[in-house]
Amino acid sequence: MRGRCLLVALALSGCNTFQRLSEIGRPPVMTPTADPTSDPKWRPVTMPMPHAEATPREPASLWRSGSRAFFKDQRAAQVGDIVTILVNTADAADVENASLETRTGNESMGLPNLFGLEATLPRLLGKAVSASTLVNATSTNTANGTGTIKRDETVTLRLAGVVTQVLPNGNLVVAASQEMRVNSELRVLRVTGVIRPQDIASDNTVPHDRMAEARISYGGRGQQTDIQTPRYGQQALDVLLPF
Repeated sequence: MRGRCLLVALALSGCNTFQRLSEIGRPPVMTPTADPTSDPKWRPVTMPMPHAEATPREPASLWRSGSRAFFKDQRAAQVGDIVTILVNTADAADVENASLETRTGNESMGLPNLFGLEATLPRLLGKAVSASTLVNATSTNTANGTGTIKRDETVTLRLAGVVTQVLPNGNLVVAASQEMRVNSELRVLRVTGVIRPQDIASDNTVPHDRMAEARISYGGRGQQTDIQTPRYGQQALDVLLPF
């Protein structure tokens, strides 16, 4: 019975548990280098597009529209080209909020005279009942709340990505992935988004703040991550418990 319960618990926790169990005694296995579009979770990106316009022909000109080099443009422009993404974020937030609420209420109600029926109340409800003070309610409510948010995050890195799509208006969909294993900890970095060819510098780099729909993920798995991650039962209780 206990063995069945253990199997059910492992099944509920997901495939990640079996992967972590298979890596006991050895470092995390790195993902093989592959085409990002072959991932079952990959989906083509659809963005609003302007109306198609004919490209002006310049047969007598040596300069090509959109080119920064006289002989050849070295920047990424086609599917499969590589572009370097520069991520440099310095996010800081300091928010404090305090609230104090106090409310006091006092309600009284009586029927000193009601067509002479007030004399029958002591016989029905007892001698302690007085018609002049039938109901007396008092309430006091005090709420005191204090909240503080402090966040200071800095991420600086360079990451090479691959152009996976060329949208009809010429914008490029880029996907970048990098894994680095140090001892028994695997750090995984992923960046995806849409960039304009005009924002690619002459050294084939583009800053992350010029990337639309940017998704930047920096995490990993290993012994340190396991220690810092709450257990599945604790995470479930944090979601389900109302207090």
